[in-house]
This record gives sequence, C-alpha cells and structure tokens, in this order.
Amino acid sequence: MEKYSQVIFDKNTVEFVTVAAEYCCFLERAHDARRCEFVDTVLKILPLLYLKATLIPVCESIGEDEPETFVTEEDYELIRRAVSGVLGPKDDYLEVFLPDMAYSDTPIKKCISEDLADIYQDLKDFISVFQLGLNETMNDSLVICKEHFREFWGQRLVNTMRALHDVKYSYADEDDEDETEEENSLI
Repeated sequence: MEKYSQVIFDKNTVEFVTVAAEYCCFLERAHDARRCEFVDTVLKILPLLYLKATLIPVCESIGEDEPETFVTEEDYELIRRAVSGVLGPKDDYLEVFLPDMAYSDTPIKKCISEDLADIYQDLKDFISVFQLGLNETMNDSLVICKEHFREFWGQRLVNTMRALHDVKYSYADEDDEDETEEENSLI
C-alpha cells in the first residue's frame, strides 16, 4: 500500500490535481466571463493541464471496483451551456483529427464547449474521488484519469486548443471592435 501512497502523493500527481481543480473551478464560473478573458485563460490552463497529465507517474489499479462518478448529465450540460454562451458563434469548429474524417466528403463540426465539458467531466470525477481521501480509490481514480487522458481527453484538449487559438487570433480585430462598441454604449 505504501507504493500506491507514493504515487498519489508524488509531486507531479499533486501538481496535476491542482491544475485539474483549477480548470474545473474556472469552468464552473464560466458564465460570468467575457469571451476574450475566457479564451485567454483557457489557452493558458490547457497546455499546463496537458503537461501535468504527461508527468503523472506510472500507476496500477489496486481495487476491484471502479471509483464512483460524480458528474451528472445536468452538471455536464450546465458547463457545456455556460461555455457555449460565452463563446457564442465561435463555439463551432471543423474537426480534422477524427478517424471518420478520412472517409468523409464533408467537414465534421465540433463544439469547443462539448470538448471542454468532456474534459471537465473526467477531471471533476477524478478530483471528487481525490477529495474523499481514500488512498486506494485515489490511486484507482488516478489510473483511470491517466488512461482517459491517453485514449480520449488528451486529444480533445489539443484539438480544442487549436480551435481556441483560432478564436483568439483570427477574430481579434472583430472582438476588439465588439468590446469597443460595448464600452461606448455604457458611456
């Protein structure tokens, strides 16, 4: 059991937990953000989250049961809608890294809000298990989170960063004009 305690309290694990918790808290407050601030912050958190996920030490499952999940469909939908509301028409992007894309004649549309909510769901479940403080379930939750990163949300994260980069820099002039108009209307 001591070996597993070393993994869950490893410096890299603790740093990953910290960044994952910050990501979840930020998305839970997304409805209060302006688009430019939201995009700017997410573009700083996501690369850090990716880096910290790659540094999680090697770990093996020790329990027989899957750890509990906490995020409900309603929780997921609240996050997705909040992000979608902040991004507005900039939420959609064309996906190019799906296996189906090779056989498609038409582009596949994705939503930044869904990608961020998918990442949120895995991380919030992970953080919630970690908050329980039970070493065995913390370890197994870390194993699952690391597997999901490798198989699912890691690719979502980098794809979403590409789309967010486009939102930030392709529409910078347009957003500056929108913000100037908003500020002028307040005067």
